[in-house]
Formats: sequence, structure tokens, C-alpha cells
Amino acid sequence: MSWLVTGGAGYIGTHVARALAAADMSPVVLDDLSTGIESFVVWDTPLVRASVLDTDTVTAALVEYGVEGVIHCAGYKFAGESVKYPLHTYQQNVDGTRSLLEAMAVAGVGMLVFSSSAGVYGTPGEPVVTEETPTSPESPYGESKLIGEWLIRDQVRALEGSDAALAATSLRYFNVVGSGFRDVWDASPHNLFPKVFAAIEAGIAPVINGVDYDTPDGTCVRDYVHVSDLAHSHVAAARMLAAGRPLAPVYNLGSGSGTSVREIVDAIVAVTGTSLVPTEGPRRAGDPARIVATGDLAADDLEWKNSHTVREMVQSAWESHPHAAS
Repeated sequence: MSWLVTGGAGYIGTHVARALAAADMSPVVLDDLSTGIESFVVWDTPLVRASVLDTDTVTAALVEYGVEGVIHCAGYKFAGESVKYPLHTYQQNVDGTRSLLEAMAVAGVGMLVFSSSAGVYGTPGEPVVTEETPTSPESPYGESKLIGEWLIRDQVRALEGSDAALAATSLRYFNVVGSGFRDVWDASPHNLFPKVFAAIEAGIAPVINGVDYDTPDGTCVRDYVHVSDLAHSHVAAARMLAAGRPLAPVYNLGSGSGTSVREIVDAIVAVTGTSLVPTEGPRRAGDPARIVATGDLAADDLEWKNSHTVREMVQSAWESHPHAAS
């Protein structure tokens, strides 16, 4: 028996697939390689080159490889870009999840771990979010992830008590950084670390937007989690489902404390060895002073632990960065 990782050639999905392999859980990767990188798929892991929108191909893959459960990482993950391309975002994330659920029902696959997002919270009224914090997404991306959770919830209810019952959970998280492997990197041009690394290599000093917030060092505080820690809890969720352990519908994978923008920038300057001096700019509209998530429930149920320091997160990301030696 095996586990299918949708989007398993992407930055997060690759770490999940490799963590499954390390746990002897026989991963199978499904990825259309629109943003995934084929060389990320290693260790004789089967690669099905297809989109989750192709229901028939997904169904066939589930049957061919004897899949017992799915970790759903595929999706259009760019919150800012989703505002420009809402229809594409909904197609990939909402219809993609619907298509996957349909394929799973036809193939008789009854376990699902959904890689969701803390973007479902929007800008919450409290600085530390829990699983009970009201959801209020502010981008098509966040909305599409929340709808994905609803689809899964409704399918679980619809199949409850039947031979085709579905056991599922969704994992929410903020900023994923770092790397667990020298040959895997965050290739997104929209994410923080790749953007700052590229700027430094171009001779552009990092900019800290807003230094007068009500935080210890005056800069915004956010949640950053290492991708390997994230992957570990995805696999832990899969193991718990396979063991028949009931899980909560959603879990936050958060630090509980957060990291300031200045701490991140200082770590990047130290790790990269740049002589560029960070500059200070005005606040960006809509940036709250502090947003972090607790991880207490996931620590109890999913072996969640934010085990990497800020320096380790930056160091691992820089070491895997493809242009670090240039």
C-alpha cells in the first residue's frame, strides 16, 4: 500500500514525499510540473505527471499504485497573485480538491490529509490564532483553501457510516521556509526568502517596512516554520489516520511566539555575509503588528514541533538556494 502526494514535486510536497519514504510509507507523486521540479522526485518514487483536475487519471493512479491515503499539497499557492487571477485560483484549488475527492470515492481511498493555509484567518482580531479563531480570508487564495476544507468536511459527513467512509484532517500554517535537502529549494518568486536572496545577489539592500509597531523591536512579528517540521507533521497525520486514530478536522502548525521581520533580516544578512545594510521603509497598508498561530493541539496529536532556530531556517534555505555560489 502507498500514499499519494499531490503536488509532490513542489517545495513542500517534495519534503512530504521524502518524509513518507523515510517512514517506509511508499510515496507516489502526482504533479503536472507546472511549478514542480521533476528532479526533486528521487529514491525511485513513482511520478504520475498529471493535474488533480484530470479526475480519470488521478483515479487510475490511485488504483494502479494501491493507494490507501492521500496528502493533498497541490494547488495555486500565491495569495497576492490570486487577487489578479481569481478564476485560475479557484479552478486549481477548489475544483482540484473536488476532482481529487471524486477520484478517491471512485477508487475507494478513505484517508486524506489536506495541506491548507492559515490564510483562511485573514487578519484576525487577536494576535495569536487558535483553531477556534473565526475564519475570514482576504484573498481568493485564502478563500479557496477554506472552501477546500468545506468540501472535505461535507464529503466526510456524506460518507459517514458507509463502506466508503472518509477520514480526513486539514493542516493550517503561515510562512514555510528553509530546506531539509541541498537539492530542494523554494523556487517561488513570490515568497520571502527567495525574494530577499535574489535582491541581495542583485546588490539591492533588504527593506524593513515599518519599525514603529508595538512589538519588542518595533517590526512586525510573523509565524515562520521550517518545511521539514511541516512535512513531519503531515506524515504523522497520515500515520494516525492509518492507525484508525480520530483526528480533529483542522490543526494549526504554528510557533506560538513568532519572529520579527528584523530578526529575519538580521539572520539573512549574517548567513549570506552580505555587506548591504538593511534599510527602513514606511509601514505597508494592512500589515498588523503581530500574527502567529499556536501549535498546541498539533503538538498533542501530530508530533508537531517547531524545532529549528531562525538561523537554521535561513542557513538551510541559503545552502539550497541555486544561486548561492554564484
